[in-house]
Amino acid sequence: MNADRQLEAALRIVETLRAQGHAAYFAGGCVRDLLLGRTPSDYDVATSATPETVLAMFPRTFAVGAHFGVVLVAPEAGNADFVTEVATFRSDLAYSDGRHPDGVRYTKTAEEDVARRDFTINGLLLDPLRPLRGGGLLGECGGDAKSLRAAVLDFVGGLDDLDAGLLRAIGRPEQRFEEDHLRMARGVRFAARFGFEIEAATARAIQSLAPRIHAVSRERVRDELTKMLTEGHADRAFELLDATGLLAEVLPEIARMKGVEQPPQYHPEGDVWAHLLRALAQLPPGCPATLAWGALLHDVGKPATFRRAPDRIRFDGHAEIGAAMAAEVCRRFRFSNEETRQVVALVENHMRFMDVERMKTSTLKRFFRLEHFDEHLELHRMDCLAASGNLEHWRFVSERRAEMPEETVRPKPLITGRELIAAGYRPGAQFRVMLRAAEDAQLEGAVATANEALEWVRARFPL
Repeated sequence: MNADRQLEAALRIVETLRAQGHAAYFAGGCVRDLLLGRTPSDYDVATSATPETVLAMFPRTFAVGAHFGVVLVAPEAGNADFVTEVATFRSDLAYSDGRHPDGVRYTKTAEEDVARRDFTINGLLLDPLRPLRGGGLLGECGGDAKSLRAAVLDFVGGLDDLDAGLLRAIGRPEQRFEEDHLRMARGVRFAARFGFEIEAATARAIQSLAPRIHAVSRERVRDELTKMLTEGHADRAFELLDATGLLAEVLPEIARMKGVEQPPQYHPEGDVWAHLLRALAQLPPGCPATLAWGALLHDVGKPATFRRAPDRIRFDGHAEIGAAMAAEVCRRFRFSNEETRQVVALVENHMRFMDVERMKTSTLKRFFRLEHFDEHLELHRMDCLAASGNLEHWRFVSERRAEMPEETVRPKPLITGRELIAAGYRPGAQFRVMLRAAEDAQLEGAVATANEALEWVRARFPL
């Protein structure tokens, strides 16, 4: 397993550094995850060795962050698909840009290094070579969370906060967030992911400094939001974004959903915000980012289209308005063109499921041709379960799609413009209409051969 290989590589790095007289520990998120009984996605090493020393000590290194005290170390085997981040103990100088320190000062003490980190649960160090309870080492025992605690160096109260389920900034919260404004969003994400509460002073600091998030690049904010949406606790993440004031700053379109009433006969769950949270709760860990953003934005057009009609509350055209708004959100966060097309398509088409049982076969097949149709179908399922729970249209579409072989949904055209020209038609804009009509007949099963398709066209578009 890759996780085992990463752990083994990190252990070898610590052993090598220690053999040369340097302090070296596992640091940050990998320690937190091990203590929570989770498998780390990677392992970071903190050491007293300078970047120059690390670069000289290991045969395959990358000095991508050496000016901040960070070196990437790759296993000696050339086919390894991972690296280990090795960071020199340091304290950071001022953060003029609210993102990176203007410079760093190396230190020999682990305690000073930890003091510059963001949250107490990420400020723990682990001695991975210390024998654990029962006599085994980390790589031998699998990292039993209870046994690990004796090997942890905790200068900031991170163990207590892990036990209490608290997300707390190290030191003075305002200072931590002034240093890197994105830490406010990261704090929300960590709290949601682990089911933690944000400690009161930390929460107040985020609320006070929330407008500073605009100083962070939109790509970095986008990536944090995407992680919130795809780590399996999106509803809690957005509740916390709202509670801390960050939601109104980064996604005011979503914040405007709060208090927008819906017709209770179709939405017994409450307003548009309540519906959204119920939909987000269904996003599983690791889901496609486009599906997650489609779920987030599927009703973004409702506040702008709300009206109280004589019969009930209505949101006429909210899918179309929402699609335009989704395109603007994607542009603002600098999504790729491909991602934008899919997110916009999810928003624009999410109401079409209401008409599926009345669609002609040709229209239904064209509906099935939407790119990544599985995402459209999943969004509809989530949308239904977040409201009345009626899955009638979802079942109909699922069954019909399963019954239709791909070659009947996307058949090769029976005729093209070449055949129309050979039949005596003059090329022009009408060709598109004629070929579309012929394809509809093919999708409906009315014609099955090129001759039948051509005769069908002749009968409806006489020369």
